[in-house]
Amino acid sequence: MSDETLNLLQGTLDILVLRSLLTGPLHGYAVARWIRETSEDALRIEEGALYTALHRMEKRKWLRSDWGLSENNRKAKYYSLTERGRQELEAGALSWTRYAEAVFKILGAREREAAS
Repeated sequence: MSDETLNLLQGTLDILVLRSLLTGPLHGYAVARWIRETSEDALRIEEGALYTALHRMEKRKWLRSDWGLSENNRKAKYYSLTERGRQELEAGALSWTRYAEAVFKILGAREREAAS
């Protein structure tokens, strides 16, 4: 497996988190909920993996955070995209889309071979 492919697979969570923040700041639980609901319950993010990713992206300056109150009046850390994060989302989404299209081609190869 090439380094690019390995990085692509490992970066999937990052891309999902960055995309969840495209429309505005969210706290961690809301990020996980957005991903779950948008994927129609197909993707569930483990809490430990999510917070590890959020902290890693904040260190990389892809995200910034501010404290605020959640919908149920609890103190929560809200994450938002930086310009660098938007650029990473754009590049990552393009890369991931190319990867997914290649996988779909391979999955459909059997059908094409049978039709030949």
